[in-house]
Amino acid sequence: MRRRSRLLTSGLYIGAAASIFMVLFSQTSVALNSDHQALLFLSPLLSGILTAMLAGALLPALESLFQMTTTISWLELGDLNHPLMKRLSIEAPGTYHHSLVVANLAEAAAESIAANASMCRVCAYFHDIGKLTKPEYFIENMDPDDNPHDDLTARMSALVLIAHVKDGVDIAIKHGLNSRIIDVIEQHHGNSLVYFFYRRALDQKKEILRLVEEDKAREDDVPEVTEDGFRYPGPRPQFKEAAIISLADAVESASRTLAKPSLTRVEQLVEEIVRNRILDHQLDECDLTLAELGDIKASFVKTLMSMLHSRIHYPKAPREETPSEVARKHAKEARESKDSEGSSGSTKPQPTKVNHAA
Repeated sequence: MRRRSRLLTSGLYIGAAASIFMVLFSQTSVALNSDHQALLFLSPLLSGILTAMLAGALLPALESLFQMTTTISWLELGDLNHPLMKRLSIEAPGTYHHSLVVANLAEAAAESIAANASMCRVCAYFHDIGKLTKPEYFIENMDPDDNPHDDLTARMSALVLIAHVKDGVDIAIKHGLNSRIIDVIEQHHGNSLVYFFYRRALDQKKEILRLVEEDKAREDDVPEVTEDGFRYPGPRPQFKEAAIISLADAVESASRTLAKPSLTRVEQLVEEIVRNRILDHQLDECDLTLAELGDIKASFVKTLMSMLHSRIHYPKAPREETPSEVARKHAKEARESKDSEGSSGSTKPQPTKVNHAA
């Protein structure tokens, strides 16, 4: 259900079905000859409505008892006025916008494969709350003229990025967020590689090895670079919604690098990201099928194209002059005209000089 009114509607359906079966089993007559018969016929309908109202009142307790979260609760959790979302919008506005876009991508993809779209949207809102600890170290919040990673080694930079998963789990537990949200925070990077800083570490190692060959550095200065030191702790996505958010997160981040987005480039980007995740075994532990992955990729492309579409260049419309500008313009023209007339009237012909000597 996406609305609470649907709960009452279901009660009406239950009551109507019960009334019909009462007639079918001859518990009452269709022809309502007395008030008793009418009350007997309407009692299942009233019972259905009261049952739905009671279920609505007890829903929070039932969810807690059976460790289930209904769509109605996901809609309540999706309130952007949540204190963490407000903090994110103020302290890490780039991450906040990134989370909103990931939520749109994930929700549309989940709908395309009949997964829990409401859950995807809400979990995507909170998946990066760990960046609140050090927001300035993430590219979407970073000052272009002051990159803090310039003062760190590649290993330290990778550790800062990896730490946002653990920090996010701690913040979520502290604020009592839903257990599914915590699962998504843990799993949205799986145990994938922080490739950018891994490559930087390899380049730094290569440079130090060159200096060692030139006797400008010692062999002890050569760092040990392994993939394990640059991977997120995991676990990998364990259910469809976590996998969808993981892919949406990667697709949204990579789409920002497209200078001139076109349908072909977006399709290639999405295909490459999904293929790399499969080859890296990030989707091995969730129950997504290849057919569902195809639908997810098509949904990503459609949503990205609607967000990255280009616009035509509109020519600037002529600006209408204000009354004061018109008055100043007329005054200037009158002054120039007066000066021109005065200068022409005061000009006298110069007498021709006669050469008396001649």
